[in-house]
Amino acid sequence: MRELAEGLRLPVNGLDYTILALYFAVVLGIGFAARRSVRTSLDFFLSGRSLPAWVTGLAFVAANLGATEILGMAANGAQYGAYTVHWYWIGAIPAMVFLGLVMMPFYYGSKVRSVPEFLLHRFGPSSHLLSSVIFAVSSVLIAGVNLYALALVLQALLGWPQWVAIVLAGLFVLAYITLGGLSSAIYNEVLQFFVILAALIPLTVVGLQRVGGWHGLSHTLEDSRGGDYLSAWGGTGIGHANPLGANWLTIVLGLGFVLSFGYWTTNFAEVQRALSAKNLGAARRTPLIAAFPKLLIPLAVVLPGLIAAAMEPALGRSGGDLSYNDAIPVLMRDLLPNGVLGLAVTGLLAAFMAGMAANVSSFNTVFTNDIWAAYIRKDRPDAHYLATGRWVTAIGVIAGMGTAFIASSFSNIMNYLQTLFSFFNVPLFCVFIIGMFWKRATAAAGFWGLLSGTVAAMLNYFWLYKQGVVAIPSDQGANFVSAIVAFAVGAVVTVAVSYATKPKPVSSLAGFVYGTTAPGVPEPPAEGDDAWYRKPALLGWGAVVLAAACYVPFSF
Repeated sequence: MRELAEGLRLPVNGLDYTILALYFAVVLGIGFAARRSVRTSLDFFLSGRSLPAWVTGLAFVAANLGATEILGMAANGAQYGAYTVHWYWIGAIPAMVFLGLVMMPFYYGSKVRSVPEFLLHRFGPSSHLLSSVIFAVSSVLIAGVNLYALALVLQALLGWPQWVAIVLAGLFVLAYITLGGLSSAIYNEVLQFFVILAALIPLTVVGLQRVGGWHGLSHTLEDSRGGDYLSAWGGTGIGHANPLGANWLTIVLGLGFVLSFGYWTTNFAEVQRALSAKNLGAARRTPLIAAFPKLLIPLAVVLPGLIAAAMEPALGRSGGDLSYNDAIPVLMRDLLPNGVLGLAVTGLLAAFMAGMAANVSSFNTVFTNDIWAAYIRKDRPDAHYLATGRWVTAIGVIAGMGTAFIASSFSNIMNYLQTLFSFFNVPLFCVFIIGMFWKRATAAAGFWGLLSGTVAAMLNYFWLYKQGVVAIPSDQGANFVSAIVAFAVGAVVTVAVSYATKPKPVSSLAGFVYGTTAPGVPEPPAEGDDAWYRKPALLGWGAVVLAAACYVPFSF
């Protein structure tokens, strides 16, 4: 991702910096307040499993609404147009519903502290260690994306040197997570959710007014970008060329199934928020509550990308100074007055810190519980693991700083993220889902299925696509194909190795395979009333129906 254009410097003043300083003060205040509740490692890593569903639900969506989401999806909107809504309505909502209705009872009911720990019980130590290492690496890489993007934005908008922005944001994230653990991260994510929306909504409203409303926007974009630019499905027939470089089949299978389900159901940065809920009912409702604001996020993220494409025709054009990643900064520069400008900059900082904090807090949990406590320092007092978690938080932040520049070769940061997800999340989901629904899947199959799926995705991307062996029109199209290849290869290897090796006794799988219940695990407590908003099935199917309805305006 090359540097943002120099002409994006914002005319910030003392009022804007005052708003920014107040936000940082509140963030640290939440960290100090949460510190009082951290007495054990469970408090630090999972908030003592005590948080209500509305808090974990907002944190669930805020953890994903980071810098990469805002800058990346706005860039996608400017580059690909209405195709970007697929990342939400088919690429998020169904998987979030599946997580809440089907998978959370396994996660929460088994009392595991992480996704890799579930694989330990289902498959064994080999799959557990491999998945832990893969997740730790991917968390650091994604945290680095947030830091690098933050540095570029603050350098372009405020004139801060990159190293100042990286160190400042990293230290604040380190401070409030080290102080208050996951509780501090989650309550800050709830705050950040509202700060981000308060920054993006004025940008969208003022931008629409500037381009003449939806009618003016659509007329301008259809003239300059073609009729399919504002259609979610236009030009996606098999064999038809389109800017996304993908057809309806790769969208549905690559994004809607393997990438989406791989991310939302096995990415511990998200699942950790649901595991911190106070009971199973609250844990199941966490992703379902999050699905409703997720439905509307395109209005605050994708729509600004479309507006930027209409206002700045040179955006992303070859030979120009502005890349697609400049979409949000361009609108901030051209549309917002002081005061509101300070709020918008604060919203961007909140987004960067939310995304980084989600990955750092999940990294410290997985490294401490699934690597350190499981294989390096076993059976130590709980205080040892609490202290280790705090030290590992610092290591994660520093490592994120070191990996930040790996993203520099990508002009669209969402392309980079989808590449990482196809490498790491999709093979994990493949092995996870087969092991959950098939008792015959063996420990060796879990390890080799995970490893082969990861290697297959990398070979497809770096060899077949990058070396031109197979012609794929775009990075995003290549990511969809890599995800399909990873899932297919992982599934074939998992099934083949399962039939060639001896399975675990069925009695040892109780509570970790669909249709079984762990002995001694009590049923979840009653919720206390029959209100509609406490019924997971109603919430889940309602979100799916609304997601399908959202496509109607973009389908004709």
